[in-house]
Amino acid sequence: MAFNKDQFDSIIEEFTVDGSRLHEVAADFRYDLRKGLQDPAESSLRMLKSYVGLPTGEETGEYLALDFGGTNVRVLRIRLDGHGKFEVLKKVAKPLRVEGIYDFVGEGSTAEQQFDFIAELVDEAIEGDHTTKYLLGHTFSFPSEQTNLYNAKLIIWTKEFATKGVEGKVVNDLLKEALHRQGIDNVEPTAVINDTVAVLLAAAYKQEDTYIGSIYATGHNTCYFEPFADKAERPMILNLESGGFMKLAPNRFDAEFDAQSEKPGEQRLEKMVSGRYMGELFGMALAELLGEQGSKYGFTSIDMSNTILDETPAREEVKAIVKAKTGRELETADCELVQQLASAIVIRSARLVTATYVGIIWQLAGGKAIAKQHIAIDGSVYEKMPLAKENIMRALSELLGEDAAVVDTVLENGGSGLGAAIAAAMSQE
Repeated sequence: MAFNKDQFDSIIEEFTVDGSRLHEVAADFRYDLRKGLQDPAESSLRMLKSYVGLPTGEETGEYLALDFGGTNVRVLRIRLDGHGKFEVLKKVAKPLRVEGIYDFVGEGSTAEQQFDFIAELVDEAIEGDHTTKYLLGHTFSFPSEQTNLYNAKLIIWTKEFATKGVEGKVVNDLLKEALHRQGIDNVEPTAVINDTVAVLLAAAYKQEDTYIGSIYATGHNTCYFEPFADKAERPMILNLESGGFMKLAPNRFDAEFDAQSEKPGEQRLEKMVSGRYMGELFGMALAELLGEQGSKYGFTSIDMSNTILDETPAREEVKAIVKAKTGRELETADCELVQQLASAIVIRSARLVTATYVGIIWQLAGGKAIAKQHIAIDGSVYEKMPLAKENIMRALSELLGEDAAVVDTVLENGGSGLGAAIAAAMSQE
């Protein structure tokens, strides 16, 4: 055996969240929620207002949905039939950048070029119909400052975007101007929402008693419906930007990774749980076990998934993955330990994420009995990563006891489009 067993056990220990720590995280998350409701400056949660509540399920009609969350932009024409029923009548999707042909996300591109391109996609979705009136909902997954459902101003580009003239501008204004330039005055942008909010709207439209929406994928974020029971404020969905939750005890791998990251000291929860970072943490721990501390192997969450799923007697898949990334050939016994390491990192991720959901559930219950409810989750980690889903359910049972019987999780993977269409419908209420 190449690995030192004591060293291995101590690393697994670092990635283990026991029951008492799990309760602490849930309680700390609830504390930050309560602080954030009083004064967002005192919380590590952003508590961003979405200016939209939950759908009634009675929303009907034809709407346009623009899904703008990365370099691939989608426009959908969706008919809402009420009570969770809907039909996608037309879907148009194109990348904002095609190598060597055009680039609307680089530094050389302008807001006008980018939004003219999007307006052309809208025209395609309505099939050149410039007379029928359409309301458009817009899922815009970049940091924005919002003052009402229409008015979202881009604070700063992320995800390698550098298009000039968009930061500091109201994105719906830019879209409206582009539509006007192309004679598409029958399409009216009315709503901008975050992708997490879109997940909650889409799920709540299909199923009552859904109050929490979450993205658990490359990145991580959660929103929930806040009733503002003791306040005069209108009940609405709050986007927590929960990946930035800070009241967590990072282990030494987390701390080292954070120190080397682009934004040290930020997005603590996201760096401990999301698909983008899991492979990095796995690689760091494995490098230590192989006596190559500091080596960067480039493991991905997909590598981890394939590692966990390998049930061949000699762990052939694990051997192949490790060999491809590190150049080292491992014995079967060490491959089984590698599987345990990958599993421990995924299980920790699922447990921490669940603790944040429970913090919200406790907050909504306010000391009373926990109501029957669904948690809507979109994302590759929840949907495809082995061990994620069952450890969410296990952690719910651990934290809620018998009350866990009234809480479940549902996959909502079409949220960005459907949620935007629902927001457009709700903009008229």
